Amino acid sequence: MAIGTRLRMLSEQMAKDADKIYELYHVDLKPKWFPVFYVVSENGEKSITEIAIEIGHSHPSVSKTVREMVKEKILLEKKDKNDARKNNVALGPKGKQMANQIRDQYIDVRKAVEETLDQSTYNMWHAIEEFELLLDQKSMFQRVKEEKKHREAANIKIISYEPKYRIPFKELNEEWITNFFTMEEADHRALDNPEEYILDRGGEILIALYKDEPVGVCALIKMDHPNYDFELAKMAVSPKAKGKGIGFLLGEAILKKAKSLGAQNIYLESNTVLKPAINLYYKLGFKKVIGIPTPYQRCNIQMEFKLH
Repeated sequence: MAIGTRLRMLSEQMAKDADKIYELYHVDLKPKWFPVFYVVSENGEKSITEIAIEIGHSHPSVSKTVREMVKEKILLEKKDKNDARKNNVALGPKGKQMANQIRDQYIDVRKAVEETLDQSTYNMWHAIEEFELLLDQKSMFQRVKEEKKHREAANIKIISYEPKYRIPFKELNEEWITNFFTMEEADHRALDNPEEYILDRGGEILIALYKDEPVGVCALIKMDHPNYDFELAKMAVSPKAKGKGIGFLLGEAILKKAKSLGAQNIYLESNTVLKPAINLYYKLGFKKVIGIPTPYQRCNIQMEFKLH
C-alpha cells in the first residue's frame, strides 16, 4: 500500500505539472490523451486495436479516448482502404496543427526529464522496469504467500505416530473422504486399526502438528507386490490448515522415511477430481502408471515414485 500510495502521489504531482506545461505552450491537449496523440502523430493512421497494443492500454480505454478527441476535432475516423469494415484513426486539422505546435514542448520536456534523471542517484526508468520485471516473474501476492508459508513452517512439526493420535488419524481421513466420496471397506480396515493394519506389518504413519495440534496425516502401507515396497496412503490435511504447505512437507517426510527403510518403489492411488492432491504428487516426483488391481472404487489414477 505504501509503494502504491507513493507512486500514486508522484503520478498526481506529474499530472498537475503536465497540465501547466500544456498551458505554458498553448497546446489544447489533455495529458491523458497524449499517448494516443503521439502514436497517431508519429506513425500516421492506426486502428484502435493497434494503438491499444502499442501504448499498453485496454481497447475500451483507447476507444473512449478516441471518441473524446474526435469530438474535439483533434482526431478523425476513416474507413480502412483495404477493409471497409475497419475504422482507422488519423489526425484531424486541429491535430495536425497541434503536432507542429508541440515540437518545442517535446524538446524542452525531454531535456528537463534527462536533467532530473541525471541529478538522481537512481534512474527511475530503470528502477521501474526492474520492479515490473520482478513482479511479472512473481507477483507480490505470490511473494507474500510464500513468506507466509515460510513463517508458518516454523510452527509445523512432522512426527511419528503415537497411540494418542489414533482418533485424529481416523477423523482427518474420514473428513476428506466423505467430503468427496464414501467410506469403503479398505478405509475402515486401515482407519479402525492403524497399529494392526499398518504399523505391525512394517508400515509407518506420520503426523503433522501445527502449533502442537494434529492437522495432517500420512501412511506407508507395506505391499505384497513384486514391483512396489510400500503404498503411500491415507494422506489427509485439515481444511483449516490449508495453504501452509503441510501436504508437501508430509509427502517429503514419508518418502524420506521410505528411503530409510530401504524401499525402492512407492505406489499410490487417487482420483483425478482431487486436482490439488494430484498436482502435489507430481510435484513430489510421482509418475502415472496403469494396470494394478485396486480395492477402491474411487481410484481412477495410479502413480509411482522410484527412490533409486
